[in-house]
Amino acid sequence: MPVLYKTYVNQMRNSKMFGKVYARIVSLKTMTYPELCKHMAEHNSVYGTDVCLGVANKLQSCILEQLMEGKKVQFGDLGTFYLSTHTTGADSEEEFNLASNMRGIYLRFQPSRMDLNDLTSKSLKKRASLLNVKELAGIETASQGENED
Repeated sequence: MPVLYKTYVNQMRNSKMFGKVYARIVSLKTMTYPELCKHMAEHNSVYGTDVCLGVANKLQSCILEQLMEGKKVQFGDLGTFYLSTHTTGADSEEEFNLASNMRGIYLRFQPSRMDLNDLTSKSLKKRASLLNVKELAGIETASQGENED
């Protein structure tokens, strides 16, 4: 199935782009963690869902542990997880206080830029098959008609 998108009109009146049409990616479903592990097990794996879930759980906890130790974590050819902060400025280093100047810590992900698995925006745009959700109803109707024969 292709990546779905829908168009929308910018409704912010104070924007220079007011009235312009844009596109957003649409997700029909969020695959749950157990569903992902089941999917992994179904890919001609000798390991069942329970083993895939166990490995994935251990991987998840190890990634978080390493991030909390101040490390970036490369996730195969997919990319790298890392932490970043949002802080407000202080007039001097002496006046900087974590309690009042740090607004949050965020988990970030930087996609791989390796030739093997280039996940840059430009590459993803070339690789993705896109379909407007307005056209989806027509495809589902056509495929249902094919199944009736």
